Amino acid sequence: MKQAALLLLLLAATALARAEPVGSVDTAFKLIGPDHKIVVDAYDDPKVQGVACYVSRAKTGGIKGALGIAEDKSEASIACRQVGPIQIGQPLPHQEEVFSERISLVFKRLRIVRLVDPARNTLVYLTYSDRLIDGSPQNSVTAVPVPRETPIPVRK
Repeated sequence: MKQAALLLLLLAATALARAEPVGSVDTAFKLIGPDHKIVVDAYDDPKVQGVACYVSRAKTGGIKGALGIAEDKSEASIACRQVGPIQIGQPLPHQEEVFSERISLVFKRLRIVRLVDPARNTLVYLTYSDRLIDGSPQNSVTAVPVPRETPIPVRK
């Protein structure tokens, strides 16, 4: 029984999307440590085959950035697109976090949330960052319409 619960926990943890670096551009030269950058990462939706999201965000360089203790800015931009035939293997919850990544040493995370708009048969993706104390109002949203012949199954 414990093994089954552990396996379910492991599967749930691996269900979140993983970032795949696409590229970056330098925005400020740093004499010591890496330069400040804007990075672009791709995320495949783990429950919706054929949808990929691209997120751009600032990455702090310098000594703090090299040591992993810099606090990256809260701004991010997202664009999700159909990159292949859309296949949804199981009913989706109305709202679900599909990715989360730490962007400061302790308190801040970048999050991507998928929302289902069944009236328009559309997947809506929202990215934002939050802090332990107070969240950031900075956010970005994008939508992927799903062909009507593929209705989105929504978990009640």
